[in-house]
Amino acid sequence: MYVKWFSFVLITSVSAFAQHDMSNMNMPGMDMAGTPPAQSFLMNLASGTSVNPAAWPMPMLTTTSGDWTFNFMAQAFLVETQQTGPRGADKLYSTNWFMGSASRKLGRNGAIQFDTMLSLEPATITERRYPLLFQTGETAFGKPIVDGQHPHNFIMAVGFTYAYRLAENTTLELAFHPVGDPALGPVAYPHRASAMELPQAPISHHLQDSTHISDDVVTAGIAYKQFKLEASGFHGAEPDENRWHVQQGAIDSWSTRLWYTPSPNWAAQISTGYLAHPEALEPGDQQRTTASLAYTKPLSAGAWNSTFIWGRVHYTANGQNANSYLAETVLPVSRRNFLTARAELADKDELFGLASDASYRIGAYTGGFTHDFFLFTHLQTGLGVNLTFYSFPSSLKPDYGNHPLSANVFLRLRLRPTRP
Repeated sequence: MYVKWFSFVLITSVSAFAQHDMSNMNMPGMDMAGTPPAQSFLMNLASGTSVNPAAWPMPMLTTTSGDWTFNFMAQAFLVETQQTGPRGADKLYSTNWFMGSASRKLGRNGAIQFDTMLSLEPATITERRYPLLFQTGETAFGKPIVDGQHPHNFIMAVGFTYAYRLAENTTLELAFHPVGDPALGPVAYPHRASAMELPQAPISHHLQDSTHISDDVVTAGIAYKQFKLEASGFHGAEPDENRWHVQQGAIDSWSTRLWYTPSPNWAAQISTGYLAHPEALEPGDQQRTTASLAYTKPLSAGAWNSTFIWGRVHYTANGQNANSYLAETVLPVSRRNFLTARAELADKDELFGLASDASYRIGAYTGGFTHDFFLFTHLQTGLGVNLTFYSFPSSLKPDYGNHPLSANVFLRLRLRPTRP
């Protein structure tokens, strides 16, 4: 009842917000007429300073007041998970987030954007986890989470980014976020265009984009034509189990990332970073390296979005490497129907407790479908389902069964700019 009640509150709040008149809306992902270039640069950012392909029509509500432009995005899933096998579990829960930003021109060639991102997952995911077979990372009640995914923090991000146009093709970027996303990895999965119809996290999350909620993040970057080079300093420890507060720590970790966006349809990045003692119960530090390629193809029914990611973590405590590979896509077959797919390979060494010499290559293969029905002007409502099959070494069959299966049935709510 606790999860159901908070999910109802979230859905009601999003629905009520969506009823407000947003008359000054524009097509997101595109430069708006009269918007200074530095401000347009900021408004196209995704999580932190990362970017989805510019051709993706971001589901964002936009309004203006004086010199300020306000953008709002929100998404919520009410999910029923059913899993088979000895380690399978069932649960009703909600994954969700809300983003708001305020930007304006600052000086002749500059612009500033204040942003915040919130989630009610500390309340809508009970017992500090939801079922996700073969997932590992972070803790619940002082023990490592295995076969489950932790909730996000109430404050997922808060801070500001400043952009200054040095020349016609050159932009300086400076950002500070007490909580935010450093320049490491692809766009985090909750905000990735290709993952918008998948309520569950990838099992490769902690090898690719798990730093998207970090503390005391300072980022500087320079963008020139199709390239952007960034560097960040941040606190490397993962968030603790108190998901309601903002924790702080010394800037003890670093990262650097290079973006290449040859056209509005493509966004590629390569990045590496040093994470000081990220896991509470694991000794040592991590060196993470990632590369990704995202593609958006506008269609009459919407946009076809796909992403390919490689991520590797080197553990300094034992000298081992863990690799991961992900491919995911969402295809609108009509204005109301979406096909989704995600395929992953991830090395896991925590399935039986803390990291050890035993590592297993796990495959997870997900296919799904979402159907939209429209109840409100600015609220995209859909019912969906997805199924996940797995591949793994035969030595794990006594613990996971011969053919474990995960099924998710969900209600999805999302703010959207216009009625179709």
